Amino acid sequence: MCVTASAKPTGPRTQRGLRADARRNVAAILRAAELCLGRDPETSMAEIARQAGVGRVTLYSRFPSRGDLVEAVFARVLSDSRGSLDAVDTTGEPTDALRRLIASTWHIVHRFSAVLASAERELSPEAVRAHHDQHLERLSVVIASGRDSGAFRSDVPLPWLATVCMTLMHTAASEVEAGRLEEQDAEHAVVETIVSACRG
Repeated sequence: MCVTASAKPTGPRTQRGLRADARRNVAAILRAAELCLGRDPETSMAEIARQAGVGRVTLYSRFPSRGDLVEAVFARVLSDSRGSLDAVDTTGEPTDALRRLIASTWHIVHRFSAVLASAERELSPEAVRAHHDQHLERLSVVIASGRDSGAFRSDVPLPWLATVCMTLMHTAASEVEAGRLEEQDAEHAVVETIVSACRG
Protein backbone atom coordinates (compact mmCIF):
# COMPACT_ATOMS: atom_id res chain seq x y z
CA MET A 1 0.00 0.00 0.00
CA CYS A 2 1.35 3.44 -0.90
CA VAL A 3 0.17 6.76 0.42
CA THR A 4 1.32 10.24 -0.40
CA ALA A 5 2.89 12.67 2.03
CA SER A 6 -0.21 14.83 2.33
CA ALA A 7 -1.19 16.27 5.69
CA LYS A 8 -3.59 14.23 7.79
CA PRO A 9 -5.70 15.12 10.83
CA THR A 10 -3.51 12.90 13.00
CA GLY A 11 -0.22 14.45 11.85
CA PRO A 12 2.22 16.10 14.26
CA ARG A 13 1.26 19.62 13.23
CA THR A 14 -2.39 19.19 14.21
CA GLN A 15 -1.89 17.58 17.61
CA ARG A 16 -2.29 20.95 19.33
CA GLY A 17 -6.00 20.74 18.54
CA LEU A 18 -6.39 17.49 20.50
CA ARG A 19 -7.24 17.09 24.17
CA ALA A 20 -4.32 16.56 26.52
CA ASP A 21 -5.02 12.83 26.93
CA ALA A 22 -5.36 12.41 23.17
CA ARG A 23 -2.04 14.20 22.63
CA ARG A 24 -0.40 11.89 25.14
CA ASN A 25 -1.81 8.88 23.32
CA VAL A 26 -0.54 10.13 19.96
CA ALA A 27 2.91 10.84 21.43
CA ALA A 28 3.03 7.38 23.02
CA ILE A 29 1.96 5.73 19.76
CA LEU A 30 4.58 7.58 17.74
CA ARG A 31 7.34 6.75 20.23
CA ALA A 32 6.30 3.11 20.27
CA ALA A 33 6.04 2.94 16.49
CA GLU A 34 9.49 4.44 16.04
CA LEU A 35 10.93 1.95 18.53
CA CYS A 36 9.10 -1.06 17.07
CA LEU A 37 9.75 -0.19 13.44
CA GLY A 38 13.39 0.44 14.30
CA ARG A 39 13.62 -3.16 15.47
CA ASP A 40 11.44 -4.69 12.76
CA PRO A 41 10.06 -2.80 9.73
CA GLU A 42 7.19 -5.30 9.55
CA THR A 43 6.03 -4.87 13.17
CA SER A 44 2.25 -5.27 13.41
CA MET A 45 -0.15 -2.54 14.45
CA ALA A 46 -1.20 -4.75 17.37
CA GLU A 47 2.38 -4.88 18.68
CA ILE A 48 2.75 -1.11 18.33
CA ALA A 49 -0.49 -0.59 20.28
CA ARG A 50 0.73 -2.94 23.00
CA GLN A 51 4.09 -1.17 23.21
CA ALA A 52 2.32 2.21 23.40
CA GLY A 53 0.00 1.01 26.17
CA VAL A 54 -3.16 1.80 24.21
CA GLY A 55 -5.93 -0.33 22.73
CA ARG A 56 -6.19 -1.08 19.05
CA VAL A 57 -9.36 1.03 18.86
CA THR A 58 -7.42 4.04 20.15
CA LEU A 59 -4.57 3.37 17.73
CA TYR A 60 -6.86 3.10 14.71
CA SER A 61 -8.88 6.13 15.75
CA ARG A 62 -5.71 8.22 15.44
CA PHE A 63 -4.03 6.36 12.58
CA PRO A 64 -6.66 4.58 10.45
CA SER A 65 -4.08 2.62 8.45
CA ARG A 66 -0.53 1.39 8.78
CA GLY A 67 0.44 3.83 6.03
CA ASP A 68 -0.89 6.75 8.08
CA LEU A 69 1.16 5.69 11.10
CA VAL A 70 4.35 5.09 9.12
CA GLU A 71 3.94 8.48 7.46
CA ALA A 72 3.62 10.19 10.85
CA VAL A 73 6.68 8.37 12.20
CA PHE A 74 8.61 9.23 9.05
CA ALA A 75 7.70 12.92 9.46
CA ARG A 76 8.87 12.78 13.09
CA VAL A 77 12.17 11.22 12.02
CA LEU A 78 12.64 13.86 9.32
CA SER A 79 12.08 16.63 11.85
CA ASP A 80 14.58 15.11 14.29
CA SER A 81 17.10 14.63 11.47
CA ARG A 82 16.83 18.22 10.33
CA GLY A 83 17.37 19.47 13.88
CA SER A 84 20.47 17.30 14.34
CA LEU A 85 22.03 18.26 11.02
CA ASP A 86 21.24 21.96 11.44
CA ALA A 87 23.56 21.88 14.45
CA VAL A 88 26.53 20.55 12.45
CA ASP A 89 29.24 23.11 11.73
CA THR A 90 29.78 22.99 7.97
CA THR A 91 32.05 26.04 7.84
CA GLY A 92 35.83 26.13 7.73
CA GLU A 93 38.18 23.75 5.91
CA PRO A 94 36.06 21.75 3.43
CA THR A 95 37.44 18.30 4.25
CA ASP A 96 36.89 18.79 7.99
CA ALA A 97 33.40 20.17 7.34
CA LEU A 98 32.58 17.16 5.15
CA ARG A 99 33.85 14.75 7.81
CA ARG A 100 31.61 16.36 10.44
CA LEU A 101 28.55 16.30 8.20
CA ILE A 102 29.09 12.72 7.04
CA ALA A 103 29.63 11.47 10.59
CA SER A 104 26.39 13.10 11.76
CA THR A 105 24.42 11.99 8.69
CA TRP A 106 25.74 8.44 9.04
CA HIS A 107 24.41 8.16 12.59
CA ILE A 108 20.97 9.25 11.38
CA VAL A 109 20.99 6.85 8.42
CA HIS A 110 22.10 3.98 10.64
CA ARG A 111 19.65 4.76 13.43
CA PHE A 112 16.62 5.11 11.18
CA SER A 113 17.42 2.59 8.44
CA ALA A 114 14.59 0.27 9.53
CA VAL A 115 12.11 3.16 9.66
CA LEU A 116 13.17 4.08 6.14
CA ALA A 117 12.57 0.48 5.08
CA SER A 118 9.03 0.75 6.46
CA ALA A 119 8.51 4.03 4.65
CA GLU A 120 9.65 2.51 1.37
CA ARG A 121 7.01 -0.21 1.80
CA GLU A 122 4.15 2.10 2.75
CA LEU A 123 4.73 5.55 1.22
CA SER A 124 4.90 6.84 -2.30
CA PRO A 125 8.35 7.06 -3.95
CA GLU A 126 7.93 10.86 -4.00
CA ALA A 127 7.52 11.01 -0.22
CA VAL A 128 10.60 8.88 0.38
CA ARG A 129 12.58 10.83 -2.20
CA ALA A 130 11.87 14.03 -0.28
CA HIS A 131 13.83 12.54 2.63
CA HIS A 132 16.84 11.91 0.43
CA ASP A 133 16.58 15.28 -1.29
CA GLN A 134 16.89 17.17 2.02
CA HIS A 135 20.12 15.37 2.92
CA LEU A 136 21.45 15.50 -0.65
CA GLU A 137 20.97 19.27 -0.79
CA ARG A 138 22.89 19.79 2.44
CA LEU A 139 25.66 17.45 1.33
CA SER A 140 25.84 19.08 -2.11
CA VAL A 141 26.44 22.52 -0.57
CA VAL A 142 29.44 21.25 1.39
CA ILE A 143 30.86 19.37 -1.60
CA ALA A 144 30.35 22.39 -3.86
CA SER A 145 32.27 24.56 -1.40
CA GLY A 146 35.12 22.07 -1.47
CA ARG A 147 35.11 22.00 -5.25
CA ASP A 148 35.24 25.79 -5.40
CA SER A 149 38.30 25.78 -3.14
CA GLY A 150 40.02 23.02 -5.09
CA ALA A 151 39.83 20.53 -2.22
CA PHE A 152 37.39 18.17 -3.98
CA ARG A 153 37.27 16.71 -7.45
CA SER A 154 35.35 18.47 -10.20
CA ASP A 155 35.67 15.88 -12.97
CA VAL A 156 32.26 14.30 -12.24
CA PRO A 157 28.84 15.98 -11.88
CA LEU A 158 28.08 17.30 -8.41
CA PRO A 159 24.65 15.58 -8.13
CA TRP A 160 26.26 12.25 -9.00
CA LEU A 161 28.99 12.67 -6.38
CA ALA A 162 26.46 13.59 -3.68
CA THR A 163 24.29 10.62 -4.63
CA VAL A 164 27.29 8.27 -4.43
CA CYS A 165 28.07 9.59 -0.94
CA MET A 166 24.50 9.03 0.26
CA THR A 167 24.33 5.59 -1.34
CA LEU A 168 27.53 4.58 0.45
CA MET A 169 25.95 5.48 3.79
CA HIS A 170 22.84 3.42 3.09
CA THR A 171 24.98 0.52 1.90
CA ALA A 172 27.02 0.69 5.10
CA ALA A 173 23.83 0.63 7.17
CA SER A 174 22.75 -2.51 5.31
CA GLU A 175 26.15 -4.11 5.88
CA VAL A 176 25.98 -3.40 9.62
CA GLU A 177 22.46 -4.83 9.76
CA ALA A 178 23.63 -7.96 7.95
CA GLY A 179 26.61 -8.38 10.28
CA ARG A 180 29.19 -7.90 7.53
CA LEU A 181 30.48 -4.63 8.98
CA GLU A 182 31.12 -4.04 12.66
CA GLU A 183 29.12 -1.11 14.04
CA GLN A 184 32.17 0.31 15.81
CA ASP A 185 34.08 0.35 12.51
CA ALA A 186 31.29 1.73 10.36
CA GLU A 187 31.64 5.46 11.02
CA HIS A 188 35.37 5.50 10.21
CA ALA A 189 34.81 3.39 7.09
CA VAL A 190 31.96 5.60 5.87
CA VAL A 191 33.70 8.92 6.54
CA GLU A 192 37.06 7.99 5.05
CA THR A 193 35.57 6.28 1.99
CA ILE A 194 33.40 9.29 1.20
CA VAL A 195 36.22 11.78 1.77
CA SER A 196 38.44 9.75 -0.59
CA ALA A 197 35.68 9.66 -3.20
CA CYS A 198 35.27 13.43 -3.04
CA ARG A 199 38.99 14.11 -3.24
CA GLY A 200 39.41 11.87 -6.25
